[in-house]
This record gives sequence, C-alpha cells and structure tokens, in this order.
Amino acid sequence: MENETIMGKVIVFQLKDEEYAVSVQQIGSIKRMQPITRVPQTADFVKGVINLRGVIIPIIDLSARFGIKKTEPNEATRIIIVNVEEKEVGLIVDAATDVIDIQRNAIEPALEVVGAVDTNYIEGVVKLESRLLILLDLPKVLIPEEINVTKTVEG
Repeated sequence: MENETIMGKVIVFQLKDEEYAVSVQQIGSIKRMQPITRVPQTADFVKGVINLRGVIIPIIDLSARFGIKKTEPNEATRIIIVNVEEKEVGLIVDAATDVIDIQRNAIEPALEVVGAVDTNYIEGVVKLESRLLILLDLPKVLIPEEINVTKTVEG
C-alpha cells in the first residue's frame, strides 16, 4: 500500500532562480556543456545538435523555450539528455542539483504556480520543506514537430 504513494526519483535542475524536476526514468545522461552545431530553419529555442556516441541529438535551450531570461553558460551549466517518445533530446539547464524521491501525494496541481512557465508544460508542483519544485510534463515541453531537426540535418 505504501508504495502506491511513491512517484519515484526525480532529477532536480535550475533555470534562473526556479527549481524544476523530471523523472529519472526519462533521463539518459547528464553532460557538461559542449559545442553545439547550429541548424538553420529551426525554432529559436532549438540551439542545434550534438553528436553523442554516433547519435545526432537536438539540443533545446529550456530557458528560451519557457521565455525565461537566459543566464550565461558557466561551469555549472549542463545538458540533460532525456528520452521522450523514443527520441533523445538534450536540455540546456543552468545546473543539475539533486536527485530526490517524490511522494505522489506531495504533487499539487500546476494552477497554483504564479509567474512560472506555461501551465501546459507542468505536471504539478511539489512542496518540500522550504523548496518548491516544478514537475515538468516533458512530452508537452518537447513537441516532436517543433524540435525535429533530423530532416534538416539529413537532407
């Protein structure tokens, strides 16, 4: 019975002053910032592609996607490689800070977050002591038609 309330582990990352989270089940790896090859005729938030172990991976600037003022990349900046609908996508974040367990009953509806990202992108909000984590709904953040760079790259 107790396991029914456990959602599982999430990776916590930062964009500006906010903390966001995604399930570790969606995470492939976390990489240091690296050179990104720009791809023409893509959305503004698509920064380009990287070659990771022979796989071309589109890289999304989450700050640009959410309309958040971008901070300059630094030593803490990371690319989180996520798996969404059988596709790998890299997300540029200011820092990957934590791995924590989330209880399903600790998730509240996204409607209560004011001034955050579009609520369509949010699965819910988690309150942990003095922290507030915004739980992202990655399939809605990463709409395949908006991030598809392989057609441009391949041909």
